[in-house]
Order: sequence, then C-alpha cells, then structure tokens
Amino acid sequence: MGVSTALQLLRKTPARYLYNRLKMLRRRGGQSDEAAILKRLAVSCPTTFVEFGFHPTEYNCVSLDGWAGLLVDGDLGTVKLARSLLPRRIHVEHRFLTLENLGFVSAHHEELGVLSIDVDGNDYWFLEALLPRRPHVVCVEYNASLQDAVTVPYDPAFDRHAKDPSGWYHGASLAALSRLCARHGFKLVAVSQAGGNAFFVPAGRDLPALTPTAAYRENALRNRWSHTTAAEQWARIKHLPFVAV
Repeated sequence: MGVSTALQLLRKTPARYLYNRLKMLRRRGGQSDEAAILKRLAVSCPTTFVEFGFHPTEYNCVSLDGWAGLLVDGDLGTVKLARSLLPRRIHVEHRFLTLENLGFVSAHHEELGVLSIDVDGNDYWFLEALLPRRPHVVCVEYNASLQDAVTVPYDPAFDRHAKDPSGWYHGASLAALSRLCARHGFKLVAVSQAGGNAFFVPAGRDLPALTPTAAYRENALRNRWSHTTAAEQWARIKHLPFVAV
C-alpha cells in the first residue's frame, strides 16, 4: 500500500476501528483470550489456519505470527478492509458459506493447523463437514444461550436476526459441539474467559479433557449488553426449532 493510499484510508477510518487495530497489533486479538489460547495450543502442528467469520482487528488467529492463513467472511466491507491491512500471507475471501461451497478450503491448505468457526448460524454443520480434515486445533463459537445439547437446523441462507429479533437463536450449545467433536476423536480442552468460544484438540494429545458442564461459561458480553442471563435468553428462544444431538 502506498503512503497516499494509507493516508486516505486513515482519514476514512472511524476512531473505534483505529483503537481496535492497535489492540490487534498488541496481540490481544479476539473478543476475550482466544488468541492467547490458540497460541498455547497450536504447537508442533502445520502453520496454517482457516477462520470463518472475523474482523480485521479481532480475529482469533491473530497471534499466529508468520502462519499462512485463510480468512472468510460474508461482509464485503470487512473483507476489503482486511485486504488493505493484513499481510499477503493471509488470503482474505468474501464468501457466504454453505455446505455446498466448503470444498474451496482444501484448495488452500493440504494440512490444517487451526480451524476457527464463528458464523453465528450454521457453525455446527460446517464443523461437522470439516472435522474429517483432521485440524490439529479447533476453535468454534458455542451459543451460551442454549441450555441443552442442541443446534439450530441447517439453513443455507441463515440470518440470526431474521430468525428471531433477539439475535440469540444461532449456532449450537457447548454440549452439542463437544458431542460432535468426541464422535470424531477430539476433546474439549479450553473455553474462553468471556464465554462463547470452545477449543478442541485430538484426543491423543497430552492435555487434560474438560467436561462441557464444568467448562461452560455464560457469554459475558451478551449478558452485559442485554441485561439478561443465559437462562432468560433460553426462555426467549427455546420454542424455536432445534435439532437435538
């Protein structure tokens, strides 16, 4: 990027973005401690990552310095901004994901070090489709508002705010994701401090396994801005369609 282009970008960039950009450069990453957890877990594995759903200043894999990455998001503005700011070793793709178009992931990385999924919708179904790729570390958002081992049904055009105005109806519970991963030989080893992201590794790794019940945390950010608890959120959406797993 030339100097004049960079100056033009700065003039058009909101102060909040610049603040978050500085946070990223200081390697805080993510919404909580996701980046630090990934850096701890992602050892002795291929230096490649794929992350679905991101912001250029707050993506989970930001601490993986020098790794070849693929960032995917359905928001064109997010993608354009990321392309202008992030290093060339990170490929940024604008794509609304469905089960039918996930095959492009294999074209980027033959072996996958880290898989991170946070799409506020079909998270469970995308993870189910990609676990056979045997990533070395999985980071996936769980919906702390869901109180049973359930996921939303697959919908290729999923929009959580269109499904319910609260925005709380999306994704899968921690229990559901843990059961899915266990069927594929992965174990739960960490949950982010603020609640919302769970981390899984192959069962053979020398790390203590956690139970979903003991590891579960409510989503601190959601509780704060909505002034509700997870139990209250579940009461609002539990009548909607779910798939028990």
